[in-house]
Amino acid sequence: QVQLVESGGGLVQAGGSLRLSCAASGRIFSNYAMGWFRQAPGKEREFAAAISRGGSRTYYADSVKGRFTISRDSAKNTVYLQMNNLKPEDTAVYYCAADARGSGSDEDYKYDYWGQGTQVTVSS
Repeated sequence: QVQLVESGGGLVQAGGSLRLSCAASGRIFSNYAMGWFRQAPGKEREFAAAISRGGSRTYYADSVKGRFTISRDSAKNTVYLQMNNLKPEDTAVYYCAADARGSGSDEDYKYDYWGQGTQVTVSS
């Protein structure tokens, strides 16, 4: 089992920044690729970013590329999502997830564990 707890969400104006954190506990964090997904009201959950278990490969949705950066700190068992130049369309609940396969994916069904989510609201 892996427990994931997100934090760092909040209300920010368009053009601002937030850094989300996802703290992992349970099984060995470094065995898992990690991903961030988001779900806006009335919409399906969508992929935002992912990072491989070793951190050497990162993946981004086109909608966030160049604005968001995913990273991980194995010493702290934490994965981060730095979000810059936020837009109102980035408003969503953001979830982190752990993928036991280790490679990272943009497909949510490949993830084994999920956090409860943290709300991000971007005002115009």
